[in-house]
Amino acid sequence: MNANTNTEQLYNDNVLGNYGLPPITFVRGRGLCLWDDLGKEYLDFCSGIAVTSLGHCHPKLVAAIQEQANELICVSNLYRNEVQARLAAKLNAKAGGNGKVFFCNSGAEANETLIKLARLYGCRKSGQDGKQYKVVCAKNAFHGRTFGGMSATPKKNVRQGFAPLVDGFAFAELNDIDSFAAAIDGNTAAVFIETIQGEGGIYPAKKQFLKDLRNLCTEREILLMIDEVQCGVGRTGRFFAFEHAGIEPDAIGMAKGLGGGVPIGGVWVSDQYVELFKPGSHGTTFGGTPLISAAALSVIETIEDEGLLENVIDNGAYVMKRLAKLKSKYPNYISDVRGLGFMIGIQIAESPAEVVTQLRDKGLIVPPAGSNVVRLLPALTATKDDFDEALRIFESVVENRSATLPEKQSA
Repeated sequence: MNANTNTEQLYNDNVLGNYGLPPITFVRGRGLCLWDDLGKEYLDFCSGIAVTSLGHCHPKLVAAIQEQANELICVSNLYRNEVQARLAAKLNAKAGGNGKVFFCNSGAEANETLIKLARLYGCRKSGQDGKQYKVVCAKNAFHGRTFGGMSATPKKNVRQGFAPLVDGFAFAELNDIDSFAAAIDGNTAAVFIETIQGEGGIYPAKKQFLKDLRNLCTEREILLMIDEVQCGVGRTGRFFAFEHAGIEPDAIGMAKGLGGGVPIGGVWVSDQYVELFKPGSHGTTFGGTPLISAAALSVIETIEDEGLLENVIDNGAYVMKRLAKLKSKYPNYISDVRGLGFMIGIQIAESPAEVVTQLRDKGLIVPPAGSNVVRLLPALTATKDDFDEALRIFESVVENRSATLPEKQSA
């Protein structure tokens, strides 16, 4: 029995089957490369779904974790820890400097915190608990698989089997300001959207729409809360994706790439609303521990020191030009290319499942999105050579599948 067979058996016997795993076991990673237990090398353009922002085992991140592990790994949030405070100061500065930060362990937890913020705000504004509590989200959104996250996510496959969900969510069309205006009523406390819809298929919110939405929320005296879990921390060439529109949200959720591979979530709240969270109103055991905070600080500092935002802007523009040529070359197969920076969606003429499998077999790891999209989510360190190799593999699969499409799909 080889190692892969043994691992597969251990999974089958002991791990819940909620992920539908392929028959592959990764054992090592460096930069944008992964190796499985059989020694095969892969180019990783999934990055743990936008998590390993510096690539695998970046030496600065590894050193920061090792150094902090020798000093203090965990201390209760009933006490201060200096590393968490420094990380909070760094993130507060990135968000504009007029707020405070709460740390948790994941994007779903960050979004739950934002939902609680909306409820607290509505309670204060209306003077009555449970009166002004509605949150307006975008159709096709994804905000997590907790009960609050599912309730903010209007997808049948996410919600199936979990009714009744949390009350108080309404949905409007992304990039349609009139749709959002119509969805807001006297019971609305907040608008909650992703700057770029990730799981939904890489649909960016347009700059003018975000500006109009900011104005609408200000006029209606409700919160504008932004989910930057997947698109934040440099993935679009700005630290936060909403910066491209020049807006100032009231609260921001972040996670994934912030830890570079270790679990962290965070919420930035504007100074106008920080007093809504009083002792006992919210908390977490592991959020912002010294070990995790040291890792996140290292990620931010490395993004700054190595000029990774500039790298994302330059190489993001490069790959979009390359993909535009592929779209022109295979118009029956590639119907759209969209995204920003290193968060790119390629819309294809079929379900992405088999395409993702074939790409993996050829040594390229990519995640699907929506019903017909392949995502490119490489580390922020990705070079033109990395993109050239990824697109070489991608085109080899597209060429074959495009030639074998049924006639009705080619039309």
